[in-house]
Amino acid sequence: MWNTIGQNRAVALLESSIKREKVAHAYLFSGPAHIGKMTLARDLSCALNCSGSTPPCNECFSCQRIFSGKHSDVLEIGLNKNTDGKTFAEIGIEEIRQIQHSANLPPFEGKCRVYIIDGAELLSTEAANCLLKTLEEPTGRVVFILLTAQEHLLPATVISRCQRIELFPVPRQEITRVLTTLWHVPDTKAELLSRISHGKLGWAVQAAETDLMEKYSDQIDEIVSIVSSDMEERFQYAARLANEFSQEREKVQERLLLWRDWWHDLLLVKYGMVDMVVNVNRLDVLKRMGDNLSPGQIRPVITGIMSAGEQLKLNANARLTLEVLMLSIPSIKMESVIT
Repeated sequence: MWNTIGQNRAVALLESSIKREKVAHAYLFSGPAHIGKMTLARDLSCALNCSGSTPPCNECFSCQRIFSGKHSDVLEIGLNKNTDGKTFAEIGIEEIRQIQHSANLPPFEGKCRVYIIDGAELLSTEAANCLLKTLEEPTGRVVFILLTAQEHLLPATVISRCQRIELFPVPRQEITRVLTTLWHVPDTKAELLSRISHGKLGWAVQAAETDLMEKYSDQIDEIVSIVSSDMEERFQYAARLANEFSQEREKVQERLLLWRDWWHDLLLVKYGMVDMVVNVNRLDVLKRMGDNLSPGQIRPVITGIMSAGEQLKLNANARLTLEVLMLSIPSIKMESVIT
């Protein structure tokens, strides 16, 4: 049984390849973070090494070893941490060289060696070129699975050597069903998580099991409070975000997505489309805030948020970009929103 949820097309394609014994020597699983790429990679690893009658069975020795991360023939590679606990900025060539060496050896305890490279777009130039040589000269009983959330950052030569499988956002109703039936999340919370996850089941599950929702709530509070802040406070907020961007770019992009959701929700409320709102737990605040804004004031903010995100992807000056965004946000007296 495949553990991957909501990716029926990808699962069907891989199942067919296994049944026809037409498994590719290299796959590229492409899709947003937390969409299920690693789960699918582990499922495929199990299916290739499973000793059950209908692989992957999730019950045989190999399947259990793979999902516990203990199978000697299935190796997961990603960013490592140095002795100071800081994460390296890229996947280095030494790790790929180690793969090259072990790939020439026969499987030790299973049927097939599988190498899963998580965050393949973070391969250094030397590592990517080294991997390319291995992909160009595949050996028997070895499968490479590259996972990426930013396919455009991978060399075209590497992509061309892989069978590409794209993973798509999971429907909201499916996420709600899975959260309530498999993780026993209360209906109201499951509905909220399915809306704000943007089809990322992994994010929804993580948020249900950790304090992620508390952080999310704090970030929403920042968005609400910024409309009543003076320009000095707004620029201080922009400076904090810019500093965060210099360390973890994706987190700032996620924050901008949260901003976009909020202002899009405001527009939906103005047009009476409440059933489509993402932040349903803040509907009262959205309505009060919307009472103080016109659609003509809301739309430019959404455009500014999207523009800021694109500029940051192009390595624009983060602080300047975010300060310009702060200037585009209209001011509202906070009392009229929170009372």
